[in-house]
Amino acid sequence: MSNTVIKVENISKQYRLGDVGTGALAHDLNKWWHKIRGKENPYLKIGEVNDRATKGESDYVWALKDINFEVKQGEVLGIIGRNGAGKSTLLKILSKTTTPTTGSIKIKGRIASLLEVGTGFHPELSGRENIFLNGAILGMTKNEIKSKFDEIVDFAGVERYIDTPVKRYSSGMYVRLAFGVAAHLEPEILIVDEVLAVGDAEFQKKCLGKMKDVSINQGRTVLFVSHNLLALQKICTRGLLIKQGCIIGDGALDTIINNYVGDNLYLNKEIHYKDVVHKQDKLILIKATINWSSLLKTPLISDTLEIDIVFETTVFLNINATIIIHTQNDDHLLSCPSINEDGRIYPLDKGKHSIKCIIPKDFFNTGTYSFSLLLVQDYANVLINKDKAFVIEFEEDLKKRGDYLGNWGGMVRPMWEWKNEKI
Repeated sequence: MSNTVIKVENISKQYRLGDVGTGALAHDLNKWWHKIRGKENPYLKIGEVNDRATKGESDYVWALKDINFEVKQGEVLGIIGRNGAGKSTLLKILSKTTTPTTGSIKIKGRIASLLEVGTGFHPELSGRENIFLNGAILGMTKNEIKSKFDEIVDFAGVERYIDTPVKRYSSGMYVRLAFGVAAHLEPEILIVDEVLAVGDAEFQKKCLGKMKDVSINQGRTVLFVSHNLLALQKICTRGLLIKQGCIIGDGALDTIINNYVGDNLYLNKEIHYKDVVHKQDKLILIKATINWSSLLKTPLISDTLEIDIVFETTVFLNINATIIIHTQNDDHLLSCPSINEDGRIYPLDKGKHSIKCIIPKDFFNTGTYSFSLLLVQDYANVLINKDKAFVIEFEEDLKKRGDYLGNWGGMVRPMWEWKNEKI
């Protein structure tokens, strides 16, 4: 017997944009008229890819288009993609909370889904009552639910509130109980969306451990959507990369993550100023380049950065190049002038010059930073000021994370040298 528990064949999902109530009846009648004549749905021939950042020509978009994949028993499948890629739509179809426009799905076993805060819970019922309600929906008997009840409550850590209506729970308590129910009532397939991000770091770690346990020790299948690449890397055995409703990668998780982060190989990022007036009597800015040591589209925090400023002097000058860095919140992080070891600026003859700044690895935190470039004569006469010439987003280096899943605080995150000595 095949150990395939999920088989998805040519699944597509089409949505209509705008005010759906306007003209919907006419569209429905048109589809019905084609159907009774044995013809294809006319709206399947139109529609565009789901690119949320651009204005399209059609009112119809394909949230998913021609999706095909299989999942084996015991696999932990990580589904990766940007916001709006179609990940949640796919999970809703697999959970049978919405239907596909075309295609078919074959599923073997019971499914428990955690798609958003409060999925499957009735707000007026208590936590205790919702546990029994969810168990009944999964087809479990009352005695089976009772045998798991204490384990669920202990895992969720909400014993004091178990007889309180869940509408009074915080979002974190909601998720704790919902995940406890979904993971402990023995579904053959567990589907978890980004909802775990609501929980604290300790609970996220507990959930990841539980998902790993139900897969490895109990042979159950897990589908996990998350933007936390470290969490995916810790538990998933395989990755699925979705872009604009289409699968563009299916295979080893490390390969899928590299494709997602990198997208394409990166060529040196340059700004040329020759077509714009950036000229003083004494100096002409030609170009500025920023590059990093990896070949990814965005740098990792462990990358070394190099900024190269190319300019031409028309006379002998004492030039100081300065880089000013701001955080995403526009907080001034630092200024770094190009002075030599004696604290002096560089005297430059007439002609073309290149001043390079090397920024060491393991300095920046994850997030977005802007780099402004200044060329200053002597110490105070600013000849050229390029505000926010580069805006760079730094990605996490997963190899340096350890077990911590939360965000590291602070504007920067340097990796200083530490020594451990027994005394």
